[in-house]
Amino acid sequence: MNRKENIKTSVLFVCMGNICRSPTAEAVFRQQVKAAGFEHAIHIDSAGTHDYHVGQPPDERAQRAAQRRGYDTQKLRGRQVHERDFEVFHYILAMDRANLAILERECPPQYRHKLGLLMQYGEGFSQGIQEVPDPYFGGNQGFEHVLNMVEEAGRGLLNRICNEK
Repeated sequence: MNRKENIKTSVLFVCMGNICRSPTAEAVFRQQVKAAGFEHAIHIDSAGTHDYHVGQPPDERAQRAAQRRGYDTQKLRGRQVHERDFEVFHYILAMDRANLAILERECPPQYRHKLGLLMQYGEGFSQGIQEVPDPYFGGNQGFEHVLNMVEEAGRGLLNRICNEK
């Protein structure tokens, strides 16, 4: 990454309630960015399209799965996407098409180019793996699967951001 400018790149991960997938993606990407030495250059956050869990910590199952891999989600709290997010963030990445559609409806036209799916940065995207499934109503294996997916996509996203700088 070229450090010629002082502008931080900002990334917002979005799912429905901001207690499973998007905080997991935030924690994973935060650690990937820190390991690469770019925490000073990339701002990371997460939010939900719905207000179901505003102010709440991530789902306990998501926290346990993340903790087993060394990711810290304990301080994260759910929040809903705000209108200002569309202006502030450079990347606004939904976990699935349903949440992307909500973002597309709410996003002012001049910022729609910032929207996308997180998995578009994963290696499996070209083979049709385009969405991070919601593990909320499933078992622990769903949370492990989400971690695998966001780790892969996070590496691709970090590579993309580094190549843009």
